[in-house]
Amino acid sequence: MGMKHFFFRKKSREIAKDRLKILLISDRVNCSPEMMEMIKNDIAKVISKYMKIDTQTMEIQISKKGNKGHDNKTPMLYANIPILDLYSK
Repeated sequence: MGMKHFFFRKKSREIAKDRLKILLISDRVNCSPEMMEMIKNDIAKVISKYMKIDTQTMEIQISKKGNKGHDNKTPMLYANIPILDLYSK
């Protein structure tokens, strides 16, 4: 961990805001915050094999969206994952 990380840590207000977002999203789709965090960690682990990503600002979101012609709403996963560098092979 370098000095840069020390000066640019998230403030407690930002951490609390992120946790509240996760809680609200998980409540909407009946997914526990722990499960959301496990999903986020698994996605980060897989993508990190192929490119360098910023896991600190990575966001995932699960929402329910209706399909055309159907009344039922199906859960959808959205991910916002900042890419820092692509690994070249």
